[in-house]
Amino acid sequence: MEFEMKIDYYSGDPGEFIKVIEEKCTGCGQCAKFCTRDVWEADGKIYRPINLKDCVECGACWNICTADAIIFGDPKGGTGVRFTHG
Repeated sequence: MEFEMKIDYYSGDPGEFIKVIEEKCTGCGQCAKFCTRDVWEADGKIYRPINLKDCVECGACWNICTADAIIFGDPKGGTGVRFTHG
């Protein structure tokens, strides 16, 4: 029996559910490197989550940040990833 994982998204504005504590960010870029959805971009000497609507809320950025510079919260408005099977 084959199982195919599908990803779908609840529509709406996710709000700012990923934030960076600028004073803690070292600019290492690990968040961008481990993000499979290209959510993170360099902004001067730090990284910021720019493309929040592309985020699948996997938490890889939060887990990989050794500087503890990322605050990961819940998206507002019932948005976010949902996994279905086909």
